[in-house]
Amino acid sequence: MNRVARILRPAAAILALLAMQLGMALGAQSWRIARAPYRYVFPRDHFAHDAYRTEWWYFTGQLRGRDGRRYGFELTFFRIGIRPHPYRVEPGASAWRAAQLYSAHFAITDISDRKFFYAETLARDALGQGYASQRRLLVRVNGWSLRGNAATEPTMHLHASARGDSMDLSVVPEKPPAIEGPGGISRKGACPSCASHYYSFTRLRASGTLRVDGRREVVRGVAWMDHEYGSDELSPGQVGWDWFSIQLNDRREIMLYRMREKNGTTTPQSSGTIVARDGRPTYLSPRDFHITATGTWRSPHTHALYPSGWVVRVAGISEPLRVVPVLDDQELAGVGATYWEGAVRVFDARNGRPLGRGYVELTGYAGAISL
Repeated sequence: MNRVARILRPAAAILALLAMQLGMALGAQSWRIARAPYRYVFPRDHFAHDAYRTEWWYFTGQLRGRDGRRYGFELTFFRIGIRPHPYRVEPGASAWRAAQLYSAHFAITDISDRKFFYAETLARDALGQGYASQRRLLVRVNGWSLRGNAATEPTMHLHASARGDSMDLSVVPEKPPAIEGPGGISRKGACPSCASHYYSFTRLRASGTLRVDGRREVVRGVAWMDHEYGSDELSPGQVGWDWFSIQLNDRREIMLYRMREKNGTTTPQSSGTIVARDGRPTYLSPRDFHITATGTWRSPHTHALYPSGWVVRVAGISEPLRVVPVLDDQELAGVGATYWEGAVRVFDARNGRPLGRGYVELTGYAGAISL
């Protein structure tokens, strides 16, 4: 069952398209490119990076209410540069003149009642509709917000609401930031600009409240955060990606992404990371993991055919992992780029023993995606 709150106005959708087209036309030469070696400096790198064309702060997690009800959630903030930074505001320019476009996606999976809700909003930086600070951890899009203190491992506060459903959570890192990729960059393809700077908080202690179907729930659980920024990351031959975040019960975490080409092959620069119990990350090349879909699901909304269920084998993990969606229908349709983003459970594929939980993101199955 899908219950959809649509906030995106047609004019804003057109603005988003124009902004993306303008960014593409200006090319990577007008924006800073993610290059190695890159040394992360925290807390500075938690903040916005306006010199890069695209950036996002991405949160997912699984929560439990006091009565045992279970939920998944996603809250993502996107920043898209319209004009390369630094930019000069001309005297007498319109107050509506924008240099940045902001978008945010919010979803709740009601695992217990098998319902899925999502909402979206989009704003320009003009007149304060959207904002991301380069001096502190603060992102706002039409009242939805991410706020954090100035610590290297900050306590972060998340807020979003739409048509009566809402989320107010505090998330606290239990491990230091895990750098995704050698040399401080995460490669997405062979071209010089096909890369991003990317780090994760792979285990966050989450607590707060959800309001779902008019019911207010006090919740606790475990969350994941990605922060990624770059310019011109994808190549023309790529159609999308399969991304996995897995939190094992033994307090290890796994991130995997498989970039997909138009001809059906996997981009050789796809990669992953294992994060040890002490927070130490280990890079995974495509040779170090194997993902096999075990089924499919066809969306009744877009008719897109997605893989659904996987067996994942990872070097350094003794068990083959069976990854199972908690709900088939977790598709976010019509949010600029339609994609599937869903909570999953993880089992030992040999004997069914529960091993953990996570989230999976599938893009490009309802049409090629571009950044």
